[in-house]
Amino acid sequence: MEKRFELDSSGIVEILGYNDKNLKPIEERFNAVISVRGNTVFLKGEEDELKVIEKIFREMIYVYNTAGQLKPEDVSTIIDLELEGKQVVSKEEINNIVLYTKQGVIRAKTPNQIKYLKAIQKNDICFAIGPAGTGKTYLAVAFAVSALKRGLVKKIVLARPAVEAGESLGFLPGDFREKIDPYLRPLYDALQDMLPLDQLRAYIEKEIIEIVPLAYMRGRTLNGAYVILDEAQNATALQMKMFLTRLGPNSKAIVTGDVTQIDLPSKAASGLVEVKDILKDIDGVAFIYFNKQDVVRHKLVKDIIDAYEKYGNGN
Repeated sequence: MEKRFELDSSGIVEILGYNDKNLKPIEERFNAVISVRGNTVFLKGEEDELKVIEKIFREMIYVYNTAGQLKPEDVSTIIDLELEGKQVVSKEEINNIVLYTKQGVIRAKTPNQIKYLKAIQKNDICFAIGPAGTGKTYLAVAFAVSALKRGLVKKIVLARPAVEAGESLGFLPGDFREKIDPYLRPLYDALQDMLPLDQLRAYIEKEIIEIVPLAYMRGRTLNGAYVILDEAQNATALQMKMFLTRLGPNSKAIVTGDVTQIDLPSKAASGLVEVKDILKDIDGVAFIYFNKQDVVRHKLVKDIIDAYEKYGNGN
C-alpha cells in the first residue's frame, strides 16, 4: 500500500533533522519505505504500519512545536510511546526520559523520581533514600549508562558493601569472584536491561564499567567517572567518608539506600544515617527521599511495605 500526507509545519528541516537523521529511528523500527519531498511524506508498506508511522510524524511535529527542538532520541521515545498505545502529552514526557534501550525507554515516572532526575542533573553528589522497589538503584544505573553513552564520563564504577548476612565469605564455596558475585548481582541485572550483553562484557573487560565491593574503593581517585554506591545503609561511617572522598574532577556520585534495612552489626553505625546530618547544608549535594507511593515493582510490593509498617517490625 502507498500513502502520502502533508506535514503542516514551518520547521520541517528541524523536524527531519540534519541529513534526515530523525528518520533513522523510524526506518530502523519499521519495514515501510519512507521518503520526504518538501512538506509531503510518501510511505510504502503494510497498511497498519503506515497508520502508525503517520501518527509518529504528527507527534514529532507536536514535540518540536512544544519543546522547540527534536532529536533522534526523542523520535525513539515517540515510537516507544506510540507502540505502547500512549501519546506524547507534554514536553515533560520527553524531559523525564533517562535512557533509551532496545527494550524501550527508562524514564522517571513518579513525582519523587522526577525530583531525583532533576537533582542528579543539578548536583555532583545525590543521595536517594527510601524503601525497596522505588527505582533508586535502577534509575541511578540508567543515569550513569546514559552519561557514558553521551561521552559525559569515561567510566562507571558501581560499588556495594559486601555485608555477610549470616554467612562468612570465607566459608562460601568458590574463588573470590564467585563469593562476591551474589552481593553485586542486582547491579549486573540492571546493566543487562540497559546494554547489549556483548557490549556490557566488553565494557567490563576494558574496565570502562567496574562492579566492585565497597572495600575496593579505598585509595582510589576517580576522574571523569559516574560512581554509584548501592545499599549504602550497610556502609559504616568511615566507609561512607572513604567513598565520598574518592571523587576526582568531572565525576558524579549517587548513593542509594534504605535506612530500614540495615544489616550492620549492632555496634556499627550506618554511614547513610549519619551523612544526612553531616552534608545536609553542602552546596552540590542533594538528598531525595522516596516512599511507598514511588514503588514501581509488582503491585504487591507496596502492599507488603504497608503490612510491615502496620506490624511495626521496621525491617
